[in-house]
Amino acid sequence: MSKPIPIADAPILSAAAAANAAEARSGVLYGLACYGSWGLVPVYFKAVAHVPAPELLAHRVVWSFALLALLMRAKNRWPEALRALGSRRTIATLVASTLLIATNWFVFIWAVAHDRMLESSLGYFINPLVNVLLGVVFLRERLRPGQIAGVLLAAAGVGYLAFSQGRLPAVALLLAVTFGLYGLLRKVAKVDALVGLAVETSFLVLPGLGWLAVVAAAGHSSFGRHSRGLDLLLAASGIVTAVPLLCFANAARRLRLSTVGILQYISPSVQFLLAVLAYGEAFTAKHAVAFGCIWTALVVYSIEAVATSRRAAPTLATSPPAAAAAAAPAAMGVADLS
Repeated sequence: MSKPIPIADAPILSAAAAANAAEARSGVLYGLACYGSWGLVPVYFKAVAHVPAPELLAHRVVWSFALLALLMRAKNRWPEALRALGSRRTIATLVASTLLIATNWFVFIWAVAHDRMLESSLGYFINPLVNVLLGVVFLRERLRPGQIAGVLLAAAGVGYLAFSQGRLPAVALLLAVTFGLYGLLRKVAKVDALVGLAVETSFLVLPGLGWLAVVAAAGHSSFGRHSRGLDLLLAASGIVTAVPLLCFANAARRLRLSTVGILQYISPSVQFLLAVLAYGEAFTAKHAVAFGCIWTALVVYSIEAVATSRRAAPTLATSPPAAAAAAAPAAMGVADLS
C-alpha cells in the first residue's frame, strides 16, 4: 500500500498540480497557434503568388533573418549560436539542413502558386512516416508493428496515386523527404529551434540579398514597384516564419509527446481543406483512395505512438526536465518544425 500524503504536503501537491494543468493548457494554446498557423500559411502565399518563387524565397530568408536576429539579441542567444559554430561538425550539419529547408520552402511556395496544395498537404501527412523510415536507415531504430503497418499503408497510397496518375507525386515526396531529412539533421546538430533557424537564415541571407539585388537591377523587383500593401506582405514573410516557430518551441516544452504528435496533423488537415473547399482543387476518387490509405496509416501509427508514450511516461517523469523535453518529440517522430 502507498503511504498517505501528509496533510501539510497536500497544499504543495495541489499547487503543483494546478501549475502543471496551467502549463498544459497554455501548451495546447501554443500548439493550436503553431499548427493552425502552419495550416493557414498557404493563404499568405496565395496572396503573393504572383511574385516569382525565387524572389519570394529570397524575401522570406532576408526578412526572417532580420526578425530572428532581433529576437536572438533580445533573448541574448547569439553567444549560444557562436558556441555552436565552434564545431566543424555542427557547421557542416547546419549547412546541409540549410540547403534542405531552403529546398522545402521553395517547393512549398511553388506548389501553392501552381495550385498543388492538395499534393503539398499529402507530403506533410506522410512526413511522420518518412521520419520513421529515416530513423531505421540512419539511426538504426527498430520498427514496431504499428509503424510497419503505417509505412506499408502509406506506401500503398502513394504507389496507387502514382500508378493511377501516371506520375509520381513529386511535390509531396520532395516536401516529405526534405523536411524529414531536415528534422533528422537538426536532431543530430542538437541546436534548438530559434538558434538553429537564426544560423540557417544567416547562411542564406547574403545569397538572398544578392538575388534581390539582381532582380532589382533587371527592373523586375516586386518590392517597391507595385503597392505598399504588397511591400508589407513581403516584409511580413519574416513574421509568417518566426511566430509559428516560437509557438512550437513553447508548445513542445509544455505538452506531453503524445499531444504534440496528434496536434501535428492539424497543419496538413487545414491545408487539405483549404485546397479543396477554398481554392477548388479537384479531389478525385483516386485521391480518396490514396488519402484513405494514408489517413488509415496515420491512425494506426498514432495509436501505437500514444501507447508507447504512455509506457515511456514513468521514465520521462523521472528524467531531468531537459532530457524529458528532448526525448518527447523524438519518440513521436515529430520533426523540428522550423
